[in-house]
Amino acid sequence: MLYVVPTPVGNLEDITLRALRVLKEADLILAEDTRTSSVLLHHYDIHTPMQSHHKFNEHQTVETLAERIAGGLNVALISDAGTPAISDPGYLLVRQCALIGVEIQTLPGATACIPALVNSALPNDRFCFEGFLPQKKGRQTRLNALAEETRTIIFYESPFRVLKTLTQLAETLGAERHAAVSREISKIHEQTLRGTLGEMIEHFTTTQPKGEFVIIVAGKD
Repeated sequence: MLYVVPTPVGNLEDITLRALRVLKEADLILAEDTRTSSVLLHHYDIHTPMQSHHKFNEHQTVETLAERIAGGLNVALISDAGTPAISDPGYLLVRQCALIGVEIQTLPGATACIPALVNSALPNDRFCFEGFLPQKKGRQTRLNALAEETRTIIFYESPFRVLKTLTQLAETLGAERHAAVSREISKIHEQTLRGTLGEMIEHFTTTQPKGEFVIIVAGKD
């Protein structure tokens, strides 16, 4: 069995009882960064062996791992924070396990995008998840394609590029487009700002961005 296990995006209490049980009972935990995940496992007194599984090695290891799971190994896949495969490693292993008939169970749990969407106070009956925009090639093409999107749009961004992204969104969608920016979801310094893209740009021009960001942008009216 392959278990896809969400882990907290901030507060260590944001994990389900089922997730803790699976992590304790698994034969192996595949972790994006074993140093990061060891904090969570130590907190809950979990001693299951860990192995690194990240974007730099997953292409080389997915077939072997899937075959081991098919052979009887129970594996729990986690990322540093949130649900694996959502803007994190995991998709390739899930796909390979599905191809060879391995049973997969994905547990419900923490992710940054849904709390940020609800907290934005923007329409959430219809939305699209874009995750991280391409850093270079294809970035403007993707933004142009979203200019006519009528659903609320969700982006992930790092503190180093959040001002650039907000500026490009304003240039493409209009500075008066309503938006919300959430940072440090479920952490001590959690914050949500609401207003127009222009107001978000003005704020982060004078305030240094810190933490991991979710940008929520209203769809075209």
